[in-house]
This record gives sequence, structure tokens and C-alpha cells, in this order.
Amino acid sequence: MIEVTNLVRRYGPHIAVDHANFKIEKGEIVGFLGPNGAGKSTTMNILTGYLSSTEGSVKVDGQDILEHPMEIKKKIGYLPENPPLYMDMTVREYLTFTGEIKKIPKSEKKDRLNRIMQTVGIEDVSKRLIKNLSKGYKQRVGLAQAMIGDPQVLIMDEPTAGLDPKQILEIRDLITALGKDHTIILSSHILPEVSAVCRRVLIINRGIIIADDTPENLARHLLGGSHIFLRLDGSETTVSKALGKVTTIVKLDFQQSQEEGTVQLIAEAAPDTDIRRDVFRALSAANIPILMMRSQDMSLEEIFLDLTTREEATA
Repeated sequence: MIEVTNLVRRYGPHIAVDHANFKIEKGEIVGFLGPNGAGKSTTMNILTGYLSSTEGSVKVDGQDILEHPMEIKKKIGYLPENPPLYMDMTVREYLTFTGEIKKIPKSEKKDRLNRIMQTVGIEDVSKRLIKNLSKGYKQRVGLAQAMIGDPQVLIMDEPTAGLDPKQILEIRDLITALGKDHTIILSSHILPEVSAVCRRVLIINRGIIIADDTPENLARHLLGGSHIFLRLDGSETTVSKALGKVTTIVKLDFQQSQEEGTVQLIAEAAPDTDIRRDVFRALSAANIPILMMRSQDMSLEEIFLDLTTREEATA
């Protein structure tokens, strides 16, 4: 659906985007992450046709954005961090106006406006002035204007910025529902939100795409193997002896236990090795009760910090 090839954007001597390459398939919800000044907004502005690239190409649905700008803009809906709202218009007046800009046929306009307002949950405020709406409702109106042209692609920059926890959950559920019919690129600093909605993440730093994968695969790659967190009813000596018989374990990392009379550790195995069954059998044979056993995963925050810190250290 979206194909970015060797994308470069320069501002004088400064390179904001440095030979970025990625593809996004139809129906994907992709998180686009990066520190401030990393090139996220510049990349999204190029994807929407707001900025031109210095080098490289962007294709949407097989069409180059420089060669077919009007056709591609019809296929993209954009929700910037600060939605472009006209505060002295009512919600319906504003959406009618944006519908005219998008050249929606008059015969379709009323039904489409009603359908979109119902989808984003703003029917009850359709006659109110936008300036009198809450932050959450303003964000929904901004999302409605992005959808008004019935685009195939939705690009959202910080869609939950400034919202309270309840509003964040509502917008998150709405994005998940929209993902059934749209390709979505979501930029956000709220990383649990990205984890909840996106099955794939792109991470950009200093203008370079440094990661492109699922959070699970990135965590597995950074951890370097399979890691199991254990809390056991036993001593460090007896546990070490029992688990020493599991040949696929390459390292035991004992930690201070949070529960008196127990030991806590992380057992590390060779890459792509599931050691849970072997660990269970070894501890059962040694009569060591397992109080807790779970996979040791990295959160998206940890992945993000690890990758961006590494990139800065090697720069």
C-alpha cells in the first residue's frame, strides 16, 4: 500500500530523513516512533504530500506521490498533533466545509457526514461550536475531517495528546476499529498505547530507520535468546544444582527476591529455545516448588530506549 524508497529530506546541511526504506501493507496498523527531532513528523509530512523529498520516492497504491499528487492525497487522511479546526464553526459546518474541499459529491455528502460522525462518536455535539468542545471531542472532530474523503490510509500524529485516561482508551478503541478498513500509521510518545494498537513498529533516530519489526521480535533480538523469570521455594545452591542439569540453559542470573524464603532469577537459554518444560522437569525432580514462571519480555519503552541509546553511542 505504501512503499518508501531511499527517502531523503535535507534542510541545508542538516539531514532530517536519511535514506529511509520501508513498506506498509494494506490493512496494517504501524507505530512510528522516534525521539524529538528524529525525523518522524518530516517523514509523515512527506507521506501526506505536504513536503517534498530531496531524494527518493514515496508510492501509495502503486502511484508516485510526486507524479500523482492529487490522486494520492485523495487516498490519505491526516490527523496532525494539533487538528486544523475552525473554532467558530459548528461541528457539522466544519465537516461540511472539509467535505467541499475534498470534493465529495452533494448527493453523498449528508449520508457520509452522518456516518462518520456516528463512527467517531460526535453526533450529539454536531450543532455545537468547536471552541466549546472538550479536548477529547476536538480530537474526534479532527479525526472525522481526516476520514471525510473516505481515504484508504490514515496517518495520525499524537492522536491522544492532552487527553485524559478515559479519552485515551476511547480513541485507542476507535483506532483499532478503524484498522479493519484502513491502513494506519500512528505516531505517539505514549508507548503502551502503541503496544496495545500496533502489531508492527518503525523506529527512527537521527533520520535513520533503526528498527522495523513486531515488538515481540525486537525484544527477542535484543535479549539475545529466551529468558524465563522464576521465583522458587528453595535456596540458590539447590536451584543452581537442579538447573545445572538443563543443558540448554546458558546463564542463571540470580536477583534479590521480593518474597522471604524464596529465590528469584532469570534463566537464559540459547536463541529460539523454549526451556520451560525442561525447567519444570528439573525443578520437579529436585522437589523445588515453582511459585512463578513467565517469559521475560522487554516492554516497548525498553526496546525504544535500548535502540535509540545504542544508535547515539555509535554515532
